[in-house]
Amino acid sequence: MDALLGEPWMISPSVALRPEPFGALAYHFGNRKLTFLKRPELVAVVQGLASAPDVRTALEHAGVPASQHAAYAAALRGLAATDMIRPRKGPDA
Repeated sequence: MDALLGEPWMISPSVALRPEPFGALAYHFGNRKLTFLKRPELVAVVQGLASAPDVRTALEHAGVPASQHAAYAAALRGLAATDMIRPRKGPDA
């Protein structure tokens, strides 16, 4: 089982999402990275991270089937590597 799925995450405060027909563009104002989120479901997951108790719940709310959770976890790890998303810590985690 993937530990990331049980953890609380959020979109980084320095990131802006711009909706596009294919999904969204994510721009990090700190490190100036631009990332294409090519699936609307991935955009929904990223947007839902802050309000979900953990990644698994954000995936479920976005309608991602359990059979695809591992693939989405890998995509989220890629976003974490460039600080597009980060672990949520503190009292609201």
